[in-house]
Amino acid sequence: MKSIGILTSGGDAPGMNACIRAVVRYALDKDMRVYGIERGYAGLIGGNIEEMNRRSVSDIIQRGGTILKTARCKEFTTMDGMKKAAYNMKVFGVDGLVVIGGDGSFRGAKEFYDNFGIPSAGIPGTIDNDLAYTDYTLGFDTAVNTVLSAINNLRDTMTSHDLANIVEVMGRHCGDIALFAGLAGGAEIILIPEKQINEEEICENIKLNQAKGKLSNIIILAEGAGNAEALQNTIIEKTGVQIRTTRLGHIQRGGTPSMADRILAARFAVRAVDLLFDDKDKKVNKVVGIKNNKIIDEDYATALAKTNKGHEDLYNVAKILCT
Repeated sequence: MKSIGILTSGGDAPGMNACIRAVVRYALDKDMRVYGIERGYAGLIGGNIEEMNRRSVSDIIQRGGTILKTARCKEFTTMDGMKKAAYNMKVFGVDGLVVIGGDGSFRGAKEFYDNFGIPSAGIPGTIDNDLAYTDYTLGFDTAVNTVLSAINNLRDTMTSHDLANIVEVMGRHCGDIALFAGLAGGAEIILIPEKQINEEEICENIKLNQAKGKLSNIIILAEGAGNAEALQNTIIEKTGVQIRTTRLGHIQRGGTPSMADRILAARFAVRAVDLLFDDKDKKVNKVVGIKNNKIIDEDYATALAKTNKGHEDLYNVAKILCT
């Protein structure tokens, strides 16, 4: 394959720009032509496609977000939308795609291949770390460090005023941000969607801390685990503790990518480009990932069929260390 397109789809994640840069420069070194597609699949349907060179990706490795923009595209879930996208790829002479995104983006790429034979290599770019086939996704490390920084800052104020705080972080179905940041930040309580909330246990833990003279509890709540305001009211009613709620929101998506995410971006990019470059029959339909610090690749269908990896051992360690 001598011509590829690259797009970012779904939610943005720190490290996407570093990955775009690596894909472009590594592919150019292999004498491939590279086209940037703006706003994900929507741009592919709309023909927002432009050839890229080394200068196109200068001075972006340290930037959060994505220079190619990103969007969610309902039209691409239809046969008519995919037909338009396939037509534009033919017009621009793009043989295959590098798709940086999450679960929905990969499902779209799989459908595109199943229905129109368009080959692609997927790179996991999502801060939630919610793709079971890979140990880590691009942007997760940076997001966790962003949350960790917020916990550190909140701890100073909460300790000064003897206040407790519920810190709500992203993670509707996967609690990895809450778990990793909570463990690293010494949170007293970590609540994730994989574990049912036990309000009685939470209030009992807070009471035990009160008895020890500790009033500045930090509770990390993944958004999919429960309602922060409802939990706050319950804690006030049953313990009398002064407690605040902090919702970090989209601040977790932005910021300068960490060293770990920049290195991961380069490693993912190299494998993705190699898969497409070596694809003589235009049949690549794979995602790349990392397992035990080794870069892997799997068919979309196999990867997407895997269920949430969970971190039972890490969660149990956190419960011990955070009390």
